[in-house]
Amino acid sequence: MRPLVHPSIEDITVEGILHALSDPVRAAIYAELAICSGATCSNFLKISDRDIPKSTLSQHFRALRDAGLIRSERQGVEMRNSTRCVEVEQRFPGLVATIMKAHQLQAMERMRTDKRKPAAKKRQVS
Repeated sequence: MRPLVHPSIEDITVEGILHALSDPVRAAIYAELAICSGATCSNFLKISDRDIPKSTLSQHFRALRDAGLIRSERQGVEMRNSTRCVEVEQRFPGLVATIMKAHQLQAMERMRTDKRKPAAKKRQVS
């Protein structure tokens, strides 16, 4: 099994954080991890009513880990993940909190927009 690589706090960059959190699924994963004290990958097989394949989920966690946003530890067959919020906050004060707030506002706006959209009519097949 390959060892997990976690960048040192000095190697974490703003560009890496922005890239990792630019994907809505990764932003949702990180937001959920920030709320709880840690979770296994399998807790995220369904995000925003979408099923996420395990292989895709692994790639999302790797992107978050490579950016220095999370720490992952193997526990048997599961991978336990937690955020590195305190370390990242010390390196870039306010950055992640601002991104997460913007993510939350955007998600709320999407929900309001989705509620206002009329349901699509089904086409009749002759």
